[in-house]
Amino acid sequence: MASTSASVAGVEVSLDHWIGGKRVSSSDRFDNASPVDGSDLGAVAAGGKREADMAVEAAREAFPAWAALGAEGRLPVLRKFAEGLLARGKDIAAVETLDNGSLLTGNMHRMVPRAAQNISFFAEWALGLQDHAIDHAEVVNNVRYDPAGVAALITPWNAPMMLTTWKVGPALAAGNTIVIKPPEWAPLTCSLLADIAHEAGLPAGVLNVVQGIGEDAGDALVNNPGLARISFTGSTDTAKIIGQAAARSITGMSSELGGKSPFIVCADADLDAAAQTVAGQYINAGQVCLAGTRILVEASIEAAFLEKVRAAAARMTVGDPREAATRVGPLIHPEHFARVSGFVERAKAAGAEVLWGGARSDVGALYFQPTMFAGVRAQDEIAQKEVFGPVLTWQTFTDDGEAIAIANGTEYGLAGTLFCGNEERAMRIASAVVAGTLWVNCFFVRDLAAPFGGSRTSGVGREGGTHSFDFYCDIKNIAVRKGSFASKGN
Repeated sequence: MASTSASVAGVEVSLDHWIGGKRVSSSDRFDNASPVDGSDLGAVAAGGKREADMAVEAAREAFPAWAALGAEGRLPVLRKFAEGLLARGKDIAAVETLDNGSLLTGNMHRMVPRAAQNISFFAEWALGLQDHAIDHAEVVNNVRYDPAGVAALITPWNAPMMLTTWKVGPALAAGNTIVIKPPEWAPLTCSLLADIAHEAGLPAGVLNVVQGIGEDAGDALVNNPGLARISFTGSTDTAKIIGQAAARSITGMSSELGGKSPFIVCADADLDAAAQTVAGQYINAGQVCLAGTRILVEASIEAAFLEKVRAAAARMTVGDPREAATRVGPLIHPEHFARVSGFVERAKAAGAEVLWGGARSDVGALYFQPTMFAGVRAQDEIAQKEVFGPVLTWQTFTDDGEAIAIANGTEYGLAGTLFCGNEERAMRIASAVVAGTLWVNCFFVRDLAAPFGGSRTSGVGREGGTHSFDFYCDIKNIAVRKGSFASKGN
């Protein structure tokens, strides 16, 4: 019989589900190997309809009491939850690095603090939601944010802990109960999340975790009619399938999907800062949905800027993500490595020029060299489709109109980055680019109060601040006629 737990980087991690406040096993299991070195990380419980139904039922049973606490009543336990994440920071970071190949230093110093903030920020934000009145000549509109019910949270493998807590924080703060479906390629930190939530005092059934393959556990979960909300981060193709399931039960759905984001560099920009930021798009082996993978450079500075980028990219050391000097770790899985390699080989065959990289690194089986293609046409696959690897394309433009046209020339609209020295010009370009987030002279700066999401096939809905609660709550208006009560008391 397969073990129900594994020692990962010296941390004991349960390989079973977390349902109704206890560990639940499954007869079926799937193997989980580390992309770092191929080591066995254990056989994880593979759930299906049985486990998904159990988890939704446990969440439904726990919902009335959790919702009745109100934002103030939920605040202490959510604060303790956030503190627990920080206290287990070294464990979380070490496990996530082995499980998905992300950089250990980044996990420790950025991912874990952000995960804790995702919980505490939304717990605090929820306190002010009910103090919202809209005055009218005849009535006072009292706007309420009521918990919706059970939310299914389906999260990706490129940053499991950070992106799961980005959903967990507002969902729980709103008063919902939740069922998390972790990514099968990197499920382990979501298992740790359940332990930390339990230790913080979350009541049984408030937070549940169902492990498994998307086609089995995920499909069963999104087709459960007991859900009130489905939040999904992942591929556009999978979102279409989930959207069909949500439609059958008229279940609210929010999705943050793929991207093919432009990175525009104007001639008057700070070219040194821009070049460093371009090289930074290789972080996490390019497995970042927000990455600016299409480098669009004003033609007059092409030669000079290319040399700056080349020098910066040369410092993006490929290696073991546990080493401090490493900047680019492995791709997540052999299937994904084959996918990225396929894009690269087809681009070569189509005539694109490899400026650097373009092949497997000698570091290990799943490590790919940071790659840059030039000679790319706007309609080429490599310029249109999301590769989700350390692969960038290089194009030039001669005026703002051309830059905007190229930037908007894909089906996506998740994010964009612009380096420009003139504020008026920068705002004109930024306003015209179709994207949920457009960074100007910076990258990946996230304010949890600001809206985040995608346009076009990059998603539906926005998260962040009140925008998250707009999704996770049933918003009610109580319209009271002025002067219609004799008194306010009993």
